[in-house]
Amino acid sequence: MAMDMTTDSLFDTTQKEPPKSGPSFVGIQFCQECNNMLYPKEDKARKALFYECRTCHFKKEAKNMDLSEQESSCIYVNKIRHEVDELTRIIADVAHDPTLPRTEESPCPACEYREAVFFQSQSTNPDEGMKLYYVCCNDECGHRWTD
Repeated sequence: MAMDMTTDSLFDTTQKEPPKSGPSFVGIQFCQECNNMLYPKEDKARKALFYECRTCHFKKEAKNMDLSEQESSCIYVNKIRHEVDELTRIIADVAHDPTLPRTEESPCPACEYREAVFFQSQSTNPDEGMKLYYVCCNDECGHRWTD
């Protein structure tokens, strides 16, 4: 049973775009009558969003969000990107993990205790290199640091 594959399908170099989760840029709406900018307004009685011209008072209802349409009821896109310090995500109880390697060559900078567990980072930031994290094995300290 021979497979019918052309060389074009074997070496397809076109990048497929990931599916979009919403608009990344919300365009500006313009009035059909006087070409001035339309501003978003709320019709509280109908609980609807519409655009209104401040010059000629032309009104246009905002359409529901649909990725195939240019216009939507989205006014502003707020993308939140949390950057959490890697050290704050490390739990002090990892000092009791018997599977982690231990060292006595890097004393704790907070309490000078000699024993510490260490491990490499699994950073989510591609611009950062690998880091070595230490956690103090002193039960009263639990300090975390990097080299």
